[in-house]
Amino acid sequence: MKSWLQLMFFPCVFLIWHTEAEFFTSIGQMTDLIYAEKDLVQSLQEYIRAEEKKLSQIKSWAEKMDILTSKSASDPEGYLAHPVNAYKLVKRLNTDWLELENLVLQDTTNGFIANLTIQRQFFPTEEDETGAAKALMRLQDTYKLDPETLSRGNLPGKSSLTVGDCFGMGKTAYNDGDYYHTVLWMEQALKQHDEGEDTTVSKVEILDYLSYAVFQFGDLHRAMELTRRLISLDSTHERAGSNLRYFEKLLEKEREEKEKEKSVNKTVTTTEAVVQSGAYERPLDYLPERDIYEALCRGEGVKMTPRRQKRLFCRYHDGNGNPHLLIAPFKEEDEWDSPHIVRYYDVMSDEEIEKIKELAKPRLARATVRDPKTGVLTVASYRVSKSSWLEETDDPVVAKVNQRMQQITGLTVKTAELLQVANYGMGGQYEPHFDFSRKDEPDAFKRLGTGNRVATFLNYMSDVEAGGATVFPDFGAAIWPKKGTAVFWYNLFRSGEGDYRTRHAACPVLVGCKWVSNKWFHERGNEFLRPCGRTEVD
Repeated sequence: MKSWLQLMFFPCVFLIWHTEAEFFTSIGQMTDLIYAEKDLVQSLQEYIRAEEKKLSQIKSWAEKMDILTSKSASDPEGYLAHPVNAYKLVKRLNTDWLELENLVLQDTTNGFIANLTIQRQFFPTEEDETGAAKALMRLQDTYKLDPETLSRGNLPGKSSLTVGDCFGMGKTAYNDGDYYHTVLWMEQALKQHDEGEDTTVSKVEILDYLSYAVFQFGDLHRAMELTRRLISLDSTHERAGSNLRYFEKLLEKEREEKEKEKSVNKTVTTTEAVVQSGAYERPLDYLPERDIYEALCRGEGVKMTPRRQKRLFCRYHDGNGNPHLLIAPFKEEDEWDSPHIVRYYDVMSDEEIEKIKELAKPRLARATVRDPKTGVLTVASYRVSKSSWLEETDDPVVAKVNQRMQQITGLTVKTAELLQVANYGMGGQYEPHFDFSRKDEPDAFKRLGTGNRVATFLNYMSDVEAGGATVFPDFGAAIWPKKGTAVFWYNLFRSGEGDYRTRHAACPVLVGCKWVSNKWFHERGNEFLRPCGRTEVD
C-alpha cells in the first residue's frame, strides 16, 4: 500500500525567507515600526484629502454640466441660435473637457507611493511574521492560554485577533509541520467565522487546512466530517474529494483489521479515543525539563517551603568592608539559600538605565549561543532576544556601573566580560542553560584567556507586567524582575567545579518589555578574592 504522503493532497504555502530584519526578537527596536506606521497613516490621509479634493472638483463639474445639457438637449436649435451658446459649446468640447480629462488622469498617489516605497525597505519580513506567530504560540503553551483567550484579547491591553489573524497563525504552524497549533488556531478561525465575523478568508480555506491537520493526529472520523463540510461548501474542490475517498479507504481498512484481530469487544478504538478526548496532545520536544520550566514561569511548583523561608534574610551589604560602601551600603535580600542567590536593591538609577538603553539600542543584534559541537556562535529558537556589548570607553555611566558591580561582589571586573545589554522580543526567552562551560566544551572561553565564568551579576532594567521571570528548574526557584534591582550567584564551586544546579532560564515575556544587563565574572584575577577550596560549597 502506498503511503499517505503519496496519495494525500494537502494545501501548500511557499515562503520566502529573509534573515536580515528580525524585528520580533527585540521589543525595543520594534518601537521604531510604530513611528514608521504612524508616518504612513499621515501620508495616506494626505492622499485621501487630495483624492477627495479631486473628486469634489469632478463632481461639481458633472453637476454643472448635467444642468446645462438638460437645458440644451431640450431644444438644441433654440439653444444654438444664441451665438454665445454656440461658442461655449465649441470651447467646452475643445478645451474644457480636455482639462477635465487631465484632472481625472491626475495621479495623486505619487507622494504616498514614494513614502511607502521608502518605508517598505525597513518593514518586517516573512521571517518576522513567522517569528511573531511562533512567539504567540510559545506564550500560549508556557502560560496555558487557549486560543480564545489570546484571540479575544483577554490579557492586559485588550488587543484581539481577527479570523484572518487566527488563520495566519494556523498557516504558520502548518508550514512548520506543527499540526498541534495548526488545529488550535484553525479551529479558532472557524469558530469566529461561524459566529459571523466579517472576513476575506473563506470557510473552505480554513477547513482545507484543519481537515488535513486533524488527519495527522489519526482522527479519521473528524477529518472526514470536516472534509464533507468543505465539499458541501465547494463541491468542485478537487483535493477535498480525493482526500475524502482516501479517508474512506483508510477507515474501511481499519474496520477490516479490527475484524481480523477480533477486537470488537474493545470499548474504544484508537481513532475513537482521539475523537472522545476532544483535544490533541502537545508533542514532546527536545527539552527534558519543559514541564518544570514552564510551570515555574507560571509561578507554579516553586519550592519555597516555610523551612527554607526561615533561612532567608535581609541585610545591609557593605562589600565586606569596602570603603565605598561603608557609608552607603546596598540593601541585600536572600532569594535562595543553596545555591545562594541574592538580590540587591537600587543598583541602577532610572537615569543610568535610560542611558544604558540609549547606548545599547543602536547596536542591538540577535543574541547568539555557542553550538556545543562546532563551537561557533549561532542564533537559536530557544534564545529570543537582541543584545549588545558596552565598553567603559563608550560612556562614563558604563564604567560607573561596572565599578559598582565590582564593589558589591568583591570580584574584579578587569577580567570580566563586557557589559551585555539584552532586550527581549515578542515572547522573548532564553530556555534553560548554563552560564559556565562544561567539561564537554573546555574551549568555550579559551580565546578570552580568563578561565571559566565564576559568577553572574544580572541587572533588571525594567519591570515586566506579566511573565519574564528568571527560573532555576533544578531546585524550583523563580525570581521576578524588579526595575533597578540585580541578582547575583556563583556558577562555580570553590573547587572550580561547575555548579550544575545553576542551570537557569529567562521565561517568555507575556506582557511588557524586558531589559536586562549582565556581567560575567571569570576565574582569572579572582584567585585571592574568592580563594579556591576542596569542598563544593557556596
